[in-house]
Amino acid sequence: MVTTLPPDVRSTGLRTWLMRGTEEHPARHPGPHAAPPPAEKTHSWWKVMCLTGVDYFSTLGYQPGIAALAAGAVSPIATVVLVALTLLGALPVYRRVAKESPHGEGSIAMLERLLTFWKGKLLVLVLLGFAATDFIITMTLSAADATAHLTENPHLEPYLGGHQVVVTLVLLGLLGVVFLRGFTEAIGIAVALVATYLVLNVVVIGVAAAHVLAEPHVWVDWRTALTTQHGDPLMILLIALLVFPKLALGLSGFETGVAIMPQIHSAPGDTPERPTGRIRGAHRLLATAAVIMSVFLISSSLVTTLLIPAADFQPGGPANGRALAYLAHSYLGSTFGSVYDVSTVAILWFAGASAMAGLLNLIPRYLPRYGMAPAWARAVRPLVLILIGGAFVITILFRADVDAQGGAYATGVLVLISSAAVAVTLAALRARQRKLTVAFGIIAVVFLYTTGANVVERPDGVKIAAVFIAAILLVSFVSRFGRAFELRVSKVTFDQLASTFVRDCSHRTIRFIANEPDRGDRGEYSDKLRQVTRDNDIPDPNDVIFVEITITDPSDFASRLDVVGEVRHGRYRVLRLRGSTVPNAIAALLLETRDRTGRLPHVYFEWTEGNPALNLLRFFLFGVGEAAPVTREVLRRAEPDRTRRPHVHVG
Repeated sequence: MVTTLPPDVRSTGLRTWLMRGTEEHPARHPGPHAAPPPAEKTHSWWKVMCLTGVDYFSTLGYQPGIAALAAGAVSPIATVVLVALTLLGALPVYRRVAKESPHGEGSIAMLERLLTFWKGKLLVLVLLGFAATDFIITMTLSAADATAHLTENPHLEPYLGGHQVVVTLVLLGLLGVVFLRGFTEAIGIAVALVATYLVLNVVVIGVAAAHVLAEPHVWVDWRTALTTQHGDPLMILLIALLVFPKLALGLSGFETGVAIMPQIHSAPGDTPERPTGRIRGAHRLLATAAVIMSVFLISSSLVTTLLIPAADFQPGGPANGRALAYLAHSYLGSTFGSVYDVSTVAILWFAGASAMAGLLNLIPRYLPRYGMAPAWARAVRPLVLILIGGAFVITILFRADVDAQGGAYATGVLVLISSAAVAVTLAALRARQRKLTVAFGIIAVVFLYTTGANVVERPDGVKIAAVFIAAILLVSFVSRFGRAFELRVSKVTFDQLASTFVRDCSHRTIRFIANEPDRGDRGEYSDKLRQVTRDNDIPDPNDVIFVEITITDPSDFASRLDVVGEVRHGRYRVLRLRGSTVPNAIAALLLETRDRTGRLPHVYFEWTEGNPALNLLRFFLFGVGEAAPVTREVLRRAEPDRTRRPHVHVG
């Protein structure tokens, strides 16, 4: 058997083929965290809602079956509790998120802004781990449920029955092939899929509801099961409150809806700072999607619980993971049932594509900006291979079981919603909006309880998330350490006095003295000048410029460098800089000075006291430490030509 590689692989090599597209704008791919380039076409809010809906509405393929399996006869009542939490909790929270992050940054970015320095970065990395859990389980769970609809179809069961894992892996592999070859946004496909799927569900649920009305005994049987198993109405309500966290799959889609806001048409008069029309469209999107999904959740849970025997929901049963498809085949025949299966498989597969595209946008949005991603993380194809590989592993571990993956999926969804609730609570607190702070605080507590209950009941999600978090942290910090010696300055500007200082020295040797700001009195500068002159044999001690760095946020990777000139005590010329690290800022200053004047500047340091390893760690975490050798290394990497490299002296 001969394997034929794509032409571009044969001609340019595997590495070139994998890295192709590194310069592409990552947000050209649709999904939960996509944001279109400025020139990309936008759409009406209801069309964008369908892009959200391939993820959100597709959960109807497995939600009723999982709910019935988890809550039994209490499932419809627990679903009502879930819907109340959706409309009164998640919807208000994400309306506020849409207002606070109108460019699709989402709740993770809100928390990043609210929490500074390393704690903010670490929180984002942890949330990225849960987001990866959410999106990858979306891929594997959707593919597994699509497989269930294929293998349980009477026309395909003789051929596919018993091969759930293989079929699921094939579906995931096809998903990977699509992204390896290039995946363009297709809102038109999403609109068609969502419209067809919802119409078919209306038919199925409507016919099932008619059978419920025509067979009063199913109501009697259900009420008898409730009272026999759980007693009085108060106890039933209490049980519903306790078990509804198991139904949290029905909450997916809100983070998606906010993140794809840039796809929505702006209104006349909108500005990047105040896109009120886009925010208004996002509010309509969120509210409409929540109301539609709430109606379907309650109605589907009710008819499936009343009409399907409890034993058929069990693993291996004909309704397991496909309750509505079971009703479609039972009451509308195998032909209509097959059409319903095809529609369900299509939307579930496209939901996996949406999740894949979401991760391809989410990872490049944060990690490269933190300096916590290797160069290949900006390319689509290597990430696709890694994500598909992870999806393969999870599918094999869970044996393509929809029920087994429900807890992990719910954990990812709930953690993201809980983080959004906490973010809007903190935002309202900072804005001194007391009533909103209390309201959002209560919602946050409810979601945190729901998350905790789900984790205790089904810890698989936390275990999977812990693996993703550990992998992200390891790769991030190894990458950050490896890239710590890059120049890491986006732009250097000089004010008028700073430019004058450099220009006055440009006809001779330009000498900078690195000075750590301390007392700032005359004695500090005279002592420093005397010491540097003595140690380095400077011919004219008055012909030097002091450089002082104020550390801003050492957790930032790249920063702008604004150089401000100042005369201290009537004779000492000082350049003040603000940056995330001392060595990188000084290296950028030296290179900019060289380019402005055409002369190689010199910089003079003192050796740093203390353990070199600890000083290197201080540089990595706090931007200070071994300034002299690190500055030399930054310059070496930034300027390979030794004849054009500024000079570093240590006394």
